Amino acid sequence: MSDFTSSFWPLYISIITLVSIVGTWVFLKSQTTRKLAAGEKPTLMEHTWDGDLQDLNNPLPRWWLGLFYSTMVFALVYLALWPGLGNFAGVLGWTSKGEYEAEVKAAEAKFQPVYAGFMKQDIATVAANPEARAIGRNLFLTYCSQCHGSDAAGAKGFPNLTDHDWLYGGDPDTIKTTIAEGRGGVMPPIGAALGEQKTKDVANYVLSLSGRKHDATRAAAGKTIFAENCAACHMPGGTGMQAMGAPNLTDKVWLYGGSEATIIETITKGRNGMMPAMTQTLGTTSNKEAKLHLLTAYVYGLSQK
Repeated sequence: MSDFTSSFWPLYISIITLVSIVGTWVFLKSQTTRKLAAGEKPTLMEHTWDGDLQDLNNPLPRWWLGLFYSTMVFALVYLALWPGLGNFAGVLGWTSKGEYEAEVKAAEAKFQPVYAGFMKQDIATVAANPEARAIGRNLFLTYCSQCHGSDAAGAKGFPNLTDHDWLYGGDPDTIKTTIAEGRGGVMPPIGAALGEQKTKDVANYVLSLSGRKHDATRAAAGKTIFAENCAACHMPGGTGMQAMGAPNLTDKVWLYGGSEATIIETITKGRNGMMPAMTQTLGTTSNKEAKLHLLTAYVYGLSQK
């Protein structure tokens, strides 16, 4: 990180580190060169605690000094072998990136035969395999649970993957495309164009589509408004359009909430949903396609029980 600002800082850190070690050695040496002559008694340093606890100028114990010196020797050896002095990589040339790449390479060699076997099977078959589900679950917890939850039940704005409601489709190929390429769903804000009253009318019509409590008079007025402004995406009957990711408004599944106030907020302000593409996140290794295959099978299996 320091390279992005100035080359001065690596040098500064190196000098401070070495000066600290050498300075500590000099200080210890200066405090332990004097020895008591034969028959000489320690001098009281004019400090007394608890009545009889005195501070004398006795030399420090040799074992204690040896321990302290050994820590400084250890520090110098460590800094010579591993990174610690600015940009100096150390004699061994160790890096965290190198260690990570070595671990990934070892993992690839270990799991490649397992992955290869699953790659020969279709998604439905893999989804029914307990071993594949266990691997897929670990992948899901690593890459997907931050948004969809560890139980895949989702949250406000993040779809529940355990039911049969799919914005873009729940067949294996569509799920794989969603994971690999991501999705970007946009509900444009139209509250300003409709005005407060018409927005409330269409919100009540949307409530009526799923049989929720609503104002019948407003819903009747909102039907025409819906047909003119919303049916292009949500279809005339409100059943949605998976090709666009437009939700089905006739069921009881709500991504952001199904209250009148929330629906009005959605119509007024719009919504922006983003599912990031996971192709690069899954890595650039030879096992990336296998990971995508197993993750797709796990997600597909969640809604198939």
